[in-house]
Amino acid sequence: MTRYLSESLQAPEPFFRLHLRQLEQTHGNPAADIKLTNDVHGQLHQKLVMLGLDPKDTTPKELYLALNAKLRADDTRLIKRLRTTAATHVSAEADVVAGMAYALQHLPIHKSCYALKPAVFKQLIKAQPPKKVMKQLGYRSIESLLKQEPMAAIMAAATICELPSWQRQLFDRYKKLKPSNFESRTLAVVHPNGKRWQKLAEASVRQQKHNLLAFPELGTIVLLPLPKDVPAGAVTASLALALHALNEVRSSSTFLKLCQVRPDFGIIVQTVATAEPQLEAHVLDKQVPWQLIQRFYARLQEHFREELFEPHIQLTDLSWHGVEQAMSLIEPSLHFWQNSAHVGMASVHKAVSLNIVDTALNVCNNKSFEQRVHSHFQKSLWHELLLQYLKPTTVEQSVLAELQPKLAYAPALA
Repeated sequence: MTRYLSESLQAPEPFFRLHLRQLEQTHGNPAADIKLTNDVHGQLHQKLVMLGLDPKDTTPKELYLALNAKLRADDTRLIKRLRTTAATHVSAEADVVAGMAYALQHLPIHKSCYALKPAVFKQLIKAQPPKKVMKQLGYRSIESLLKQEPMAAIMAAATICELPSWQRQLFDRYKKLKPSNFESRTLAVVHPNGKRWQKLAEASVRQQKHNLLAFPELGTIVLLPLPKDVPAGAVTASLALALHALNEVRSSSTFLKLCQVRPDFGIIVQTVATAEPQLEAHVLDKQVPWQLIQRFYARLQEHFREELFEPHIQLTDLSWHGVEQAMSLIEPSLHFWQNSAHVGMASVHKAVSLNIVDTALNVCNNKSFEQRVHSHFQKSLWHELLLQYLKPTTVEQSVLAELQPKLAYAPALA
């Protein structure tokens, strides 16, 4: 086992080393941990050269400062690109958020999803009117709110304005939902605007340093208005997180489609709305996020078995786009960040992350070298490690173990 993985993941020892050794023995000692470490070091070497740094003697702090400078320059170029996109395709105002929404909607990636029907959502909201939202946005009746605002925008406003108890009550209503309440449609990107929305979103965006809210059960992501004095890096962070959200919404959608014949479907909807779905495929003594199953089949399409997933799931449902690759389609200068999500330089206490989200958040918040964040790098590295040990038979057994007792067609697979 490589020390790099243990230190970068800040994994508890000796448990991490023992679990990894057991995984290696179970899978015939493929040295997957060493291969992953070598891949990270190779990518790091390449990125250092691209930054004009010497791979042999660059310190972690020097790399950190160079990454921040690169991100600031890229963020400026991205803002210009999005303003041009908005002015060309949306309106003469050249609004960055409008440009971002247009770019996301027109990316050449799969966007189908399985989401709640608008009529059903309206029934849920009528039964539990978001009174604080109505007041903030200036609506006197729930009918006017539902007529004028997209359903995900209403949920976004409720997330910001309403008390947690309001949200819990709504999610409790999800338990009664049925597959007939859902439909297949194109994933939506909405960007509510106007003075009331600006005021409503301002505090939330300043605190979070991004303008994104995602609702898997609605098949929608919401881009809130950005303040005029948005800090450097915030637009890059927002776009990157929006692309992550597109993947995650579609992943949750696939999971819902697969579970639509389960008698506890409503409870699953509630779970998907509040947390990432997990599968009982224990790797390194942990459950595996469903999105890893999706990424596995997106990488190894030849292992997709129709008899396991169809008629509910097709191979296109299991697609997964690279976030950094998609960003470079929007702004080509961002190509530097491709293949760097799980790359970092080892350092005392914590690694220096080359993940674009970590770097953007460091820039947004003016983080010093000692205060730097690297959680997105850690998550990406962890997922890459788990993917090394996912095998077709392991994945299929896990899917069947989770779903076979509840699926109508399961006996035919036995």
